[in-house]
Amino acid sequence: MHKVLSNKTAIFLFVAPGVILFILTFLAPIILSGYYSFTDTLGPGTNVKMVGFENYQNLLFHDERFWISLRNAILLGLGFIVIQHPICILFAIWLDRIGGKAEKIFRTIFFIPCVISVVVISKMWLSVLDPTFGILNKILDMVGLSSWQHVWLGESSTALGSMLFILIWAGFGWGLLFYYAGIKGIPEDLYEAAKLDGASGLKLHLRITVPLLSPVIAVQVTLAMITALKQMEMVFLTTNGGPGDSTQFLAVYLYNKAFSASQYGYANAISILFVVVCLLFTYLSNKLIRSDATEY
Repeated sequence: MHKVLSNKTAIFLFVAPGVILFILTFLAPIILSGYYSFTDTLGPGTNVKMVGFENYQNLLFHDERFWISLRNAILLGLGFIVIQHPICILFAIWLDRIGGKAEKIFRTIFFIPCVISVVVISKMWLSVLDPTFGILNKILDMVGLSSWQHVWLGESSTALGSMLFILIWAGFGWGLLFYYAGIKGIPEDLYEAAKLDGASGLKLHLRITVPLLSPVIAVQVTLAMITALKQMEMVFLTTNGGPGDSTQFLAVYLYNKAFSASQYGYANAISILFVVVCLLFTYLSNKLIRSDATEY
């Protein structure tokens, strides 16, 4: 092994496939996208007209739909962090404490939405929120709250909230899985020692569980923002950004610009800003969420 590791040719042969794969699947597409972002082309293989920073100027200073889509993506990310993640932590703690067969059963039930097709989930929620035949409006009518009935995904006042709820619900299982795995890695001895010192209930988890989960929380916050920024499939299948632009998200807007409006150069400018925003949020989350409890 030492002879192999000291052989530069062998090292190159081992590293080259990974480097080539990285260049072809990651670096080259970004560079090509950056090139097209300075053009007014309709797509690959069509005439290329260089426009410089015009796409970026229009995007940042004249495109209201871009800022709406970015705002909605940030709201979704905050929904993940502020609403979904605390609930995931609570349920992960509960699952860890109940133990036995019930733990396995509920763990499976909570994760079911994550293994169901996005198309199926989208159609299910379209049926549930249907203004005429949907079960939600029927339940509201049955309990005497007919004034609360809405065209949930068809009214600007309720569409964004409904969409955020669907996306937070659909991703609940993944968040729970991460936090559940993190809690399972915390030694039981720490809880027993804390109980001997008088800690119990909520105080026990605030002093032990949450601090020791901080590395997991940091990763989850980063993933939450990136997931929110690249959210596309479920939005596209349910509202496609409507009504108006009330549920417009960044990835959906990018797709529509590239393939519906045939503004390929403009769409690539959006994609470059998309990468910049993702990197910015990753950097900020790593700066803001630091863990002092990396060892047990």
